[in-house]
Amino acid sequence: MVVGTENVVVPVDSGHTRLNELGYKQELKRDLSLLSNFAFSFSIISVLTGVTTLYNNGLQFGGPVVMVYGWFIAGLFTMIVGLSMAEICSSYPTSGGLYYWSAKLAGPSWAPFASWLTGWFNIVGQWAVTTSVDFSLAQLIQVIILLSTGGKNGGGYEASKYVVIGFHGGILLLHAILNSLPISWLSFFGQLAAAWNVAGVFVLMIAIPLAAKEKASAEFVFTHFNTDNGDGINNRAYIFLIGLLMSQYTLTGYDASAHMTEETKDADKNGPKGIISAIGISIIFGWAYIIGITFAVTDIPYLLSSENDAGGYAIAQVFYQAFKSRYGTGIGGIICLCVVAVAIFFCGMSSVTSNSRMAYAFSRDGAMPFSLFWHKVNQQEVPINAVWMSAFISFCMALTSLGSLVAFEAMVSIATIGLYIAYALPIFFRVTLARNSFNPGPFNLGRYGVIVGWIAVIWVITISLLFSLPVAYPISTDTLNYTPVAVGGLLILTVSAWVLRARHWFKGPITNIHN
Repeated sequence: MVVGTENVVVPVDSGHTRLNELGYKQELKRDLSLLSNFAFSFSIISVLTGVTTLYNNGLQFGGPVVMVYGWFIAGLFTMIVGLSMAEICSSYPTSGGLYYWSAKLAGPSWAPFASWLTGWFNIVGQWAVTTSVDFSLAQLIQVIILLSTGGKNGGGYEASKYVVIGFHGGILLLHAILNSLPISWLSFFGQLAAAWNVAGVFVLMIAIPLAAKEKASAEFVFTHFNTDNGDGINNRAYIFLIGLLMSQYTLTGYDASAHMTEETKDADKNGPKGIISAIGISIIFGWAYIIGITFAVTDIPYLLSSENDAGGYAIAQVFYQAFKSRYGTGIGGIICLCVVAVAIFFCGMSSVTSNSRMAYAFSRDGAMPFSLFWHKVNQQEVPINAVWMSAFISFCMALTSLGSLVAFEAMVSIATIGLYIAYALPIFFRVTLARNSFNPGPFNLGRYGVIVGWIAVIWVITISLLFSLPVAYPISTDTLNYTPVAVGGLLILTVSAWVLRARHWFKGPITNIHN
């Protein structure tokens, strides 16, 4: 605390103090509350986004059983990963987040390489998340237009891939504009996004089953295992494992709470709370959403068929069919899809926010080309150049969809695997190289920190292997799972850049407070 000339005690923010201790100036405006910090991660996880986007995958690989119980399995291990990240975040509350943690935990000898590898996996994973989220919104808008104009079987308008990429570009433009606003505005939008997600789940989980004339039985929702995937996979255990993708894809992005710590009050306490609360509340609301929607599922093959009114977009068909069967028109279902679309829009907005703070911190430490330019903040203390760079790169990544959807899907697979590898690296260094030297912050796991960390690392290794497995047989160029190619390619590029050039000049995080 600081005592003024009139003996007025002015409290000093603990996050600000810790940032100075770590060697960084306070350049961003520290104006976010715990609620705002939580809201950014919660709106990026966005169960309405993840579950809606990959509901087809859940239905195809295992169906209700995998979605209902797989959600809790993925949720449990995600919480374990989150707890380990929260503990490290409490000790090192900086916008750099994961890559800064790796540098500090790996020790002086390994710090530059650990920081380089973690940082690039983190930032490319984040760009892939933004690309995936905003492209899925563009696809949903296309489906909403299709259903609004009569559906596939009623002569509805089917947008071309060029129109979809145009939607994607327009969405990113809006997100870049919003992220150019002061942090107080983003804080408001973040809290609105969190409220929208909570309210949206409540409305949809009740409205869709109520509207549906034909409902699934509780036995179907809680015990039906779908093995009819049409991809030549019959082994139930194998189907269950690859069916976890929907749940694990949804439960990502909570590192946003770490990237927002330099703008969060008492960040050494509130950053960790933001991570854990976002995961915990998402698990509860996600499960409720899955249960509610699945009670309106009665014919899985038809929902997955490209010949239905929604063109094979399963959850859109569920919504549309539920209202059309009862009221003779699917307009209610289209309105429900718009509720989801707004949630996805907020998700993409918060994702760009997180991207830009990571890019700001990474360039502050000189890791990116033209770092001085990306590190600049404007008069509102917003890293404006990093915001627009993040939006532009996410647009460029989506351009691969024009050539091949297989290539696009492989690239955005980095959104799950690449990001989780970035999550696991600092945790791995925490339980190995820094096992005896780690200095915990206000939030810590005590004697359980090491065992929780090892479980988190093993889970990330497990899902990295699972989501690299083939998802269709026989294997061909069209059915091959290119995830290991994409992630392996990123690893080769990152390590090659290090060996050839970066090791000569990148020394890890650079402090900007000099005694």
